[in-house]
Amino acid sequence: MKQLLFCVFFAVCSLQLSAQTIQLLDSGKTNSIRGLSVVNDNIVWVSGANGMIGRSIDGGASFKWTKVDGFAKTDFRDIEAFDANTAIIMGIDTPAVILKTIDGGISWKIVFKDNRPGMFLDAMEFFNEKSGVVVGDPINGKIFIAVTVDGGATWRPMPESLSPAAEKGEAMFASSGTNVRTVGKQELLFITGGTYSRIFIRNDKIVLPIIQGKETTGANSLAVWDKKTFAVVGGDFNNATSTEKNCVLTKDGGKTFLTPTTPPFGYRSCVEYLSKSKLITCGITGIDVSEDGGNNWRNISAEGFHVVRKAKKGKAVYLAGGKGRVAKLVW
Repeated sequence: MKQLLFCVFFAVCSLQLSAQTIQLLDSGKTNSIRGLSVVNDNIVWVSGANGMIGRSIDGGASFKWTKVDGFAKTDFRDIEAFDANTAIIMGIDTPAVILKTIDGGISWKIVFKDNRPGMFLDAMEFFNEKSGVVVGDPINGKIFIAVTVDGGATWRPMPESLSPAAEKGEAMFASSGTNVRTVGKQELLFITGGTYSRIFIRNDKIVLPIIQGKETTGANSLAVWDKKTFAVVGGDFNNATSTEKNCVLTKDGGKTFLTPTTPPFGYRSCVEYLSKSKLITCGITGIDVSEDGGNNWRNISAEGFHVVRKAKKGKAVYLAGGKGRVAKLVW
């Protein structure tokens, strides 16, 4: 009996030690936040609809909210921050724009603008503080890509002749700014969705074993641990509770893909590695974590969020989503 009681006590303690909770920090400043960049445990930036930007320099205890002058109707769906003063934001369309601040968001400079019909930017990613890339939906059948080598001060579009070709109905989702990721110092990966859902790795275009075939289906987010270990989430955002083919994993750099034994609990718009074995994913129906490399997922909250990111330098994990909510993972 004593041994049994000890086992029960140990199991309960282990569950408590591995439990994660969500701490709501701020809300209601805009109707949607999809851009999130966590510089370190104290500095976090968010961007969203109606030209709204938020910045915290005290670990989320308080946020300073501002609306970018002249962009009151712009949806800034991705943001890349480098410190408390320097950040770059991406406005998706009409027109597609990229802006940069070096004074903590007091003023913003337009560093890229494209008025072409069909222009729609989806996500940004940076290798370091100088070199970065932005990807967008296909123009004339070619995926839009632009690069910067001066910290986002200028952007150079890739010639269409060199850009990857898209299949009919294939595009990307600007759901969390995480459908493009860097690997190491030079390699770039990105995923697509819609009627086709693929991962682009160097010169390879690999069809993902994830739900696809409609405009609302496909891969939404890619997380990369190293050159061989990736996780992809998505689903059908019009069927947000479905777990059908909403997550795939690879341990060999995309040569083969695995389907989780226990998938995330619905459509998911973002996934992030916390360690090689521990991951977190979120979507409009909740938040899930995995502690075995993505093979089994456990729901920890029914709160809906669009994006989750871990600090570039540190352990802090933040989430942001609909109704302007910002939260912090306690783990």
